Amino acid sequence: MYIAVDAMGGDYAPCAVVEGALQAAQEYGIAVLLVGDREVILRELHNAGGEESALVAIRHASEAIEMGDSPVAALRHKPDSSLQVAFQQVKAGEAAAVVSAGNTGAVLALAVTVLGNLAGVDRPAIVTALPTLGGHAYLLDAGANVECKPLHLVQFAVMGEVYARVVRGVAEPRVGVLSNGEEDSKGTDTTRATHEMLKKLPLHYVGYVEGRDLNSGKADVIVTDGFTGNVALKTMEGFSDFLQGKLRSVFTARWRNKLAYLLIRSSFADLRASLDPSEIGGAPFLGTDGLAIIAHGASTPKAIKNAIRVAEQSWRGDINRQIVDSLHTLTESALLPPELKRGRKFWTQLRERFRHTRESHDPQAPGSAEEEKKE
Repeated sequence: MYIAVDAMGGDYAPCAVVEGALQAAQEYGIAVLLVGDREVILRELHNAGGEESALVAIRHASEAIEMGDSPVAALRHKPDSSLQVAFQQVKAGEAAAVVSAGNTGAVLALAVTVLGNLAGVDRPAIVTALPTLGGHAYLLDAGANVECKPLHLVQFAVMGEVYARVVRGVAEPRVGVLSNGEEDSKGTDTTRATHEMLKKLPLHYVGYVEGRDLNSGKADVIVTDGFTGNVALKTMEGFSDFLQGKLRSVFTARWRNKLAYLLIRSSFADLRASLDPSEIGGAPFLGTDGLAIIAHGASTPKAIKNAIRVAEQSWRGDINRQIVDSLHTLTESALLPPELKRGRKFWTQLRERFRHTRESHDPQAPGSAEEEKKE
């Protein structure tokens, strides 16, 4: 099964994307489907020392979604974009997942509109890895849902627990809710309601975690809304850059410092690797009926290679089926207050909006109202 790679998406596309995909095929034996301008992809493959083969296939797409394009405009005016064609491959069962370092808004919009939600999922969420003293913690949501209800956070907890266990190999993931204190009285109405529900579910729930615990290893899965999660993530990225910059200035200030650096160079390289996002590769968008991995816009070939590896591991672990099975117990659970058992109104409206956008551009598009009338 191929992993569909948006060859035209990202700051360094197509060069870095094609090179990273080639590395994934050569080092891990993963079959990749490069989607984009065929002539451009072939040229980049040749430059990287590769060629089209059983493991490296190409699917032509005549358009590309730029980083500055709005998702609505991209869907309306670029129906043959590399990103949209890649998602259609997953929808058709020709590929197991989409990997893209391109426009994040377009990735999210297409994942929801083309693939739809998994059964039992109201809000798909982005999960991202944070370095900890003992390895990594997995934070979700990292930016897809600015405002959330308690039920959404409970679903994030279940999806994050499955991801940490199935893909990352954590035997019994500890789940926590990000708050401003450890006491039950802390947090907001939303976090307190989430806290009470999670205490009743069959998860290894450790309660509230504070901002200082993001890297302590207290929890393997940390749950929050997309606004708070994205702020926390960007704060950590900024501090990582600050720390590495300060250490660099310290070790280059004097000859004695340079000598000290030579003595601890290997340890410093280990520290830098633990903070390097390219080691993780990409952030899965969990909760859609098909897999999507969002890579950083400035992804290097190494980051693309690792994002493809994560996509392949997620597919082999059958993560979506396991998420559905885990969430099934929540659908009719008496643990959830009736007012929280709501439909998927938000995502339904969003899908309908983009569906109408596609129809206005192409009334004959699969799934359109015009096509349904014909059937």
